[in-house]
Amino acid sequence: MKNFDLKSFIGGWFVGDFDPTIIKTSEFEVSIKKYNEGDYEKSHMHKKADEITVIVQGSARMNGKTYNENDIILIEKGESTDFEVLQDKTITCVVKKPSVLGDKYET
Repeated sequence: MKNFDLKSFIGGWFVGDFDPTIIKTSEFEVSIKKYNEGDYEKSHMHKKADEITVIVQGSARMNGKTYNENDIILIEKGESTDFEVLQDKTITCVVKKPSVLGDKYET
């Protein structure tokens, strides 16, 4: 058994086709991200990957809609969204398939 610290991984991404990673694969990527109220990511899209975001704790707004704990959001390739954190200590789990470096485009 091996032990890792989430803080050792860039942006919480710990599985995927990048370094550092625990499992290197081009099939998918996984992250756990922790946010503070007011954190914001500009509107963007992926041309090759679908993305699933799970709100594990807290709340966030995407494209003007509020999502809360236990909400699961599928963002299909070609769809744009922004991400605004509405509550301190918001935590997300994000899965993208496939893992493609550079597949993030501001919209």
